[in-house]
Amino acid sequence: MIPVSDLSLLLEPVVGSFDLDLDDIEITRSGGQKILDVTIDGDAGVNLDEVAAVSRAISDFLDTSDAMGDEPYVLEVGTRGVTKPLTKPAHWRRNVGRLVNVAGDAVNAVGRIIKFTDPNVTLDIKGKPRILNIGEISRANIEIEFKKMPKEDTEAADLADDHDLESD
Repeated sequence: MIPVSDLSLLLEPVVGSFDLDLDDIEITRSGGQKILDVTIDGDAGVNLDEVAAVSRAISDFLDTSDAMGDEPYVLEVGTRGVTKPLTKPAHWRRNVGRLVNVAGDAVNAVGRIIKFTDPNVTLDIKGKPRILNIGEISRANIEIEFKKMPKEDTEAADLADDHDLESD
């Protein structure tokens, strides 16, 4: 089996052929078997059909190479999701407009990403813009926001439900 860094170099073009990015590769062991966990990402997000297509392409590629060696393994392909920390410039760029919790020597705050120009991110923290170098941020996680549906939307949904009941 080759090192993860070399495996990344081999799989980047496979994932890139779908206009997606290879975000991360991790090889672990569970119950005596290897698990190859591949994380993909894209500017417009990644849908389930794309995950399935990339998974098939990676599987086909690995079946014709000796990159994983002779030992059996399980291939898992998925997306980053919103719970993973922002660690690369692409993560910051793809999350402009979202709320982020950041910590580092110079900052410990929650703010909205309003602009990203590598390596600087502009956050709106309590109504004031603050420019930070992402290299000085030791931790950054997206804050999940739940918004309540506006009252007029809930009334429209209730009326639609009532109409459905009448037509039965």
